[in-house]
Amino acid sequence: MFADRARIIIRSGNGGDGHVSFRREKYVPNGGPDGGDGGKGGDVIFKVDSGVNTLSEFRHKHKYAATNGEEGGKKRCHGKDGKDVILKVPEGTVVKEVSTGKVLIDMSGDNREVTVLKGGRGGNGNMHYATSTMQAPKYAQPGVEGIELEVFLELKTIADVGLVGFPNVGKSTLISRVTNAKPEIADYPFTTLSPHLGVVDLSDGGGFVIADIPGLIEGASEGVGLGHEFLRHIERTKALIHIVDAAGVEGRDPVDDIYKINTELEKYGADIMKKPQVIAANKTDVMQNKEGETDNLTRIKNEFEPKGYKIFPISAVTGQGVKELIYYVNGLVKEAPETVKYEQEYFPEEYISETLPYTVTYDPKAHMYVVEGPRIDKMLGYTNLESEKGFMFFQKFLKDIGAIDQLKEQGINEGDTVKIYGYQFEYYD
Repeated sequence: MFADRARIIIRSGNGGDGHVSFRREKYVPNGGPDGGDGGKGGDVIFKVDSGVNTLSEFRHKHKYAATNGEEGGKKRCHGKDGKDVILKVPEGTVVKEVSTGKVLIDMSGDNREVTVLKGGRGGNGNMHYATSTMQAPKYAQPGVEGIELEVFLELKTIADVGLVGFPNVGKSTLISRVTNAKPEIADYPFTTLSPHLGVVDLSDGGGFVIADIPGLIEGASEGVGLGHEFLRHIERTKALIHIVDAAGVEGRDPVDDIYKINTELEKYGADIMKKPQVIAANKTDVMQNKEGETDNLTRIKNEFEPKGYKIFPISAVTGQGVKELIYYVNGLVKEAPETVKYEQEYFPEEYISETLPYTVTYDPKAHMYVVEGPRIDKMLGYTNLESEKGFMFFQKFLKDIGAIDQLKEQGINEGDTVKIYGYQFEYYD
């Protein structure tokens, strides 16, 4: 069964605790502290797998957890890091946080492998806490807890062109003629129960990916029929081919059908009606004009050409007019802007307790300022600093909690280095 949505729980691993121990060697009765650091918790990573085209893998398993880091050991032994959990998804999968509905990551474009939740940092062993006044510290740092989120996965197919129209107008026949896709074809409504993708290869070396969007009927935008389930798959397309039964084989009015489908697209939103749309008037091979009646093709042209639509009379069965249609649409694809990508929106401020501590210090040996602590570490675990929006949010977070003011109080100047765990930044006011 085709699956393009799933709801799962993801959890990164806890960091291992630091260890408390002391050297015990012959002739060294009072050895110093040698407790090792805890291992880092495993991350939750989303990865695009070109061999996967549905979210069916997530239908039966609903919780995915990375493993915890191990506790540090004696003799300065570092605890083993937790194992990452890698979730393979189709390109175009959007990951949203359930409670807010906001985007965590969009697995499209350059986002081929993204760490969505970072594992907790391992705690320092007691070997780090020896001082001239405390030579035998019996304290080690606990590991930082991992993060758990409930997320919603939604597949928005990556295709250049969307094929829309009422059931049984010839969409599957057209896609089977112009691509290598082999959809089921039969003479009854709702034959196509899932989006079909096909690649159109042109003789000049060009081409595009086309998606057959099934089940569009009147009322689809309100959830009637199957269309509501699949409208999301044309959100990323660059152009639409609106295919209509110009022969009226089943007694339908093609002009009325075009208006009804476009009404559903407009109601759905997502700027779908702003995309270039061409009308493919199909089944010209069976058109028979009755004396005294207006030809449906003429009616379609008279109604929609003044509105800026390009009309292509075609026969998906015989191939008549299909080449002209495909080459015209290829030109639209080349001229269209890049595919829609959903930027990170979700930054869980409510998950970061104000009671969690953090410190702002200056390291004279490294000539840099250091900002760290559980409050900082936890926010880093939620935030994708590789995205511009995520980085700007993290800057705002540091300002809101007072870390920027503390840096200024300690005399930071523009161009000075700020270290935040594994990241280093140049400071600019």
